[in-house]
Amino acid sequence: VLVDTRRLADCFPAVDYFENSGLPFVIALNGFDGHQPYTPDEVREALQIGPDAPIIITDARHRSEAKSALITLVEHALMARLR
Repeated sequence: VLVDTRRLADCFPAVDYFENSGLPFVIALNGFDGHQPYTPDEVREALQIGPDAPIIITDARHRSEAKSALITLVEHALMARLR
């Protein structure tokens, strides 16, 4: 779930969907030029998600960071499958 912390409420439906479906998901905090006003722990608390969902900081405008976010998602999904 790509999260813009300036519009946090917009991601609640996506988070709810993944939590209710039982599908593994990752929260990707989309920062612009390294600026992130909230820590991952603050966002975790605001979204009321458990510790199982990884939270990463990324800038989706940069191909390498978007690629890294997708790799994190795939790794998380594979690890969830093994549990």
